[in-house]
Amino acid sequence: MTIASDVNQVLSTIKGIEAQLSSMALNTNNPEASKIFHETMLVVGEIKTDLQNRKTQLELAEPQYKS
Repeated sequence: MTIASDVNQVLSTIKGIEAQLSSMALNTNNPEASKIFHETMLVVGEIKTDLQNRKTQLELAEPQYKS
C-alpha cells in the first residue's frame, strides 16, 4: 500500500467519523452531549483539513502519488 493510499484511507475514515459525530450531535436529547459531539466534530474537521493539505503537498512533491 502506498503512502497516497494510506492517506486516502485515513481521510475516508475521518470523514466518516465527522459525519457520525454530526449525526450524534443532532440526534441526542442531552444538550451537554450534543455540545460535546459538536465540538469534537469541529476538532476532527480541523484534522481533516490538515490532512487534506498534507495530501496536496505530498502530491505536489511526489507526482506519482497523485490520485
